[in-house]
Amino acid sequence: MTHHDWIPEFWMAFPFIGLLLSIAIMPLVAGKFWRSLKNQALIALLFSLPVLFWGSKYAPHLLRENLKDYVSFVILLASLYIVSGGICLSGGLLSTPAANTLLLGGGALLCNLIGTTGASMVLIRPLLRANQHRKHHAHLPIFFTFLVSNIGGLLTPLGDPPLFLGFLNGVPFFWTLKLFPVWLMAVAILLVLFYLTDRTILAWDKTSQRALQSSEPVKLKGRRNILCFAAIVAAVFMPVPYREVVMIAAVLFSLRITPKTYHHENGFHYHPIFEVAIIFLGIFITMVPALELLRTRGAELGITQPWQFFWAAGGFSSFLDNAPTYLTFAALGQGLGLSGPYMNMPENLLRAISVGAVFFGAMTYIGNAPNFMIRSIANHSGWKMPSFFGYMLWSVGILLPLFLLITLLFFR
Repeated sequence: MTHHDWIPEFWMAFPFIGLLLSIAIMPLVAGKFWRSLKNQALIALLFSLPVLFWGSKYAPHLLRENLKDYVSFVILLASLYIVSGGICLSGGLLSTPAANTLLLGGGALLCNLIGTTGASMVLIRPLLRANQHRKHHAHLPIFFTFLVSNIGGLLTPLGDPPLFLGFLNGVPFFWTLKLFPVWLMAVAILLVLFYLTDRTILAWDKTSQRALQSSEPVKLKGRRNILCFAAIVAAVFMPVPYREVVMIAAVLFSLRITPKTYHHENGFHYHPIFEVAIIFLGIFITMVPALELLRTRGAELGITQPWQFFWAAGGFSSFLDNAPTYLTFAALGQGLGLSGPYMNMPENLLRAISVGAVFFGAMTYIGNAPNFMIRSIANHSGWKMPSFFGYMLWSVGILLPLFLLITLLFFR
């Protein structure tokens, strides 16, 4: 039996669903238990074991292909995360609506070069430091999460994990530049909304109407790490295994040339990337039968139009990590039996899935890896951040109308 002959039973998708639900629910109901990497590894292993058994028996090549993709995926994320930890923006930044808007706009561009995780880690602390004196400032990390941690990263496979998985599955590197009109409209609208919100809150908060700036000039420390980023970007175009070797070499070189004080200043530690590596190993294993089910039975779900793919892929990306969601709906698009230039589906479906997975990741704290990291950093810096549902009041009020507009203009 070849893997093309294997049609899994529906119940074989339960480990994948169970693991994704654990990722969504466990941090909320058993936060202390979930914070332990050992406990996360245990949960991932429990859900992975039955799929390892079925996969090795019925579809060993699918399992091997997914594990190869996992290695490439984690090495890219880890290299971007570690190298960004060696870049430190210090000194006095202006705390004005215009300066804050400029930082968010710059971040929305930067994340296409160093990833949403990398850009978030480089820029969030300077934003928090510049606005620390304000009494009402929770909107700042919220809009930062919208723009820098998610929506900004639509233009390259380096920008957001789902797009890199698409690249690994045959989508050309520069294809995502075709999404520029959607990106430009979304980023422009959010920047205007942020500027108006920030200016209104600042005008209302009489105690914070001063643009504080320290006497220390703004400095970009760790500039040599830009060479490491350049090596990572160049490596993306190389074949396996040279791509991964160059990325690992860039990480080792970055660690060697970066003073420990820069990492300390950034509050850099390895826990987040270890967490990603553990959880995603479980995801890449358990999604083998789920993806094959969608490829073979996907047409039965009745999702056939671009707007349906945009909202369905987006809806799942709001509460489940957007990278596996992207692959799941790509498999659903392939299951329709329509031909296309990339990933064997029509280009308009691939466009809808790509935008949905990236944009809707901003809807909740658990939609994309950097979101929870931003909340944690802000909390540790003394900022009072909204609860899970408090954050959703902002995202539903601001992002859903934007997504409706995008649907009407691009995915009807």
